[in-house]
Amino acid sequence: MTTIESHASRQREGTCHLLCLPAALLGRIWPVVRVVTGMRVCKQLHSDLSEQARNVFLVKKPETEIDKDIVASDFRRFAHLSVAVFLKWQGRSTGLISLLPLKAALVSLDLSGIPIGAKGAESLVWLLRNCKALVYLDLSFNDIGSDGAGMLSRVIGECKSLAHLDLRFNRVGATGAERLASVVGECKALTHLDMSGNRLGNDGAGAMAEALRQCKLLTHLDLSCDNIGDDGFTRLAMVLGACKTLAYLLLNGNEIGVEGARTLAEVLGSCRALSHLELRLNRFGVEGAGRLAEGLAKCKVLAHLDLNGNGVGAEGAGRLAGGLRACTALQHLDFRFNVLGAGGVGRLAEVLGECSSLACLDLTGNGIGEVGARRLAGALGGCQSLTHLALTDNEIGDDGAGRLAEVLRGCKPLTRLDLSDNRIGLVGAGRLAEVLGYCQALTHLDLLCNEICAEGAGRLAGVLGASKAISCLDLRSCNLGDDGAVKLAEILGLGESNLNSLVHLDLRLNGISAEGARQLAALQGYESLDHNDLHGDAAAAADGSGSGTLARLEIREQRPRQGTVGARCGWRIVI
Repeated sequence: MTTIESHASRQREGTCHLLCLPAALLGRIWPVVRVVTGMRVCKQLHSDLSEQARNVFLVKKPETEIDKDIVASDFRRFAHLSVAVFLKWQGRSTGLISLLPLKAALVSLDLSGIPIGAKGAESLVWLLRNCKALVYLDLSFNDIGSDGAGMLSRVIGECKSLAHLDLRFNRVGATGAERLASVVGECKALTHLDMSGNRLGNDGAGAMAEALRQCKLLTHLDLSCDNIGDDGFTRLAMVLGACKTLAYLLLNGNEIGVEGARTLAEVLGSCRALSHLELRLNRFGVEGAGRLAEGLAKCKVLAHLDLNGNGVGAEGAGRLAGGLRACTALQHLDFRFNVLGAGGVGRLAEVLGECSSLACLDLTGNGIGEVGARRLAGALGGCQSLTHLALTDNEIGDDGAGRLAEVLRGCKPLTRLDLSDNRIGLVGAGRLAEVLGYCQALTHLDLLCNEICAEGAGRLAGVLGASKAISCLDLRSCNLGDDGAVKLAEILGLGESNLNSLVHLDLRLNGISAEGARQLAALQGYESLDHNDLHGDAAAAADGSGSGTLARLEIREQRPRQGTVGARCGWRIVI
């Protein structure tokens, strides 16, 4: 079965898909597969397609002028077609008018990533006015600006079936938001609205709030990166409490402070369906965290909480801990870069053990140290559902790594562990190596930027033989040197049984010279090697060949460019 046939077999009857423009290979897929190319055949096509021909695909053909081919194919003639259009056309917007069927029952339109601008938005107005059945509209990254938003406001309100509207990163601004808000409220079926990256400001947020008051079915709202401060969010929050169906609320990268946190806390109790809340990179601070905690205590179904980069500190963490205790459904907690320290993580640890559903915990960049690692380890034993633990940049040292190792033995579901940049040395690596074999579900282990050295690398390499699941091991910048490379090569070369799961081993920035590269290449028996990035003699030395089980090698010595090897087993080492 061809790619087109395979793709067509997965499509619903009664849809016309226009794919992969800048091109024009026109194929009739229903009821039989046929591929036609070029303007001459396109001109013949419209007289040849029967009324039963429902699925028409437009896919890539190089060196053609899309506008001419589309006009020749005369899609607009087929008013009976129910159309779902996905355009990926990095070019002019002038072809839109001739491209889309005039009277077709358009149900889905995706123009994301195409810089159609305000002019292209104006071209869409007449089309959308005839699309009474439109359900899905994606105009993200279209550069339509406030003028384009004004153009769309003429017709959006007429799309009574519209359920999904995506206008991300279009420079809409407050003026454009006000124009759109005047009609968005008329879309009674709207469930998904994404206005992120449009710098709406407080006025724009206030305008959207009035529109959302009418959207009784809204489940997903994204207003991230919109320059919304406390004033704008206060106006918005007054409406959110009435959105009984709201499940996803994303407000990342705004300027929400203490007052905004207080207002949010007041309405969270009314958002009884809220399961996903993202507030990263705002300005809550300690006091805002305390206010927010009051609202979190009312979120009985909250499963995902992102508070990354809000500077809550140890005291704020303590206040939030009280609210998190009531979030019994919590599965994902992102607390990166919040200056928790040992005290803050200790306060969180008091309640984490009670979060039996917690699957992902990210405490990156909080400087918890060895003391904080000990306190956290005491709580992780109760997190029986934990699959992802990230503690990057926390200075836990050998002692902290050892304490964590003790509890990791019991974390059976753990699939990913990130302990990068934590001053872990030989002793800590040894303690980890002793228990990682018990983590039979572990697939990713990240230890970059530690002081593991050659002997520690040898101990960790033993884990690869004991584990049947580890597929990615990151040992970048771990001071391994040639000795570490040799130890790894010796253990990895013991036989195929050690390599049945490992896919990616990253050894960059470890001072591995020509000799170390030679050892890895020779012991693993690589078929071919592109060593463009090795220095001088190292390039000449790494010239392995043979019949080993590993056949893909990327060597990147001390420079960012990379070399590659032919792949037979899909295995990769990066040096």
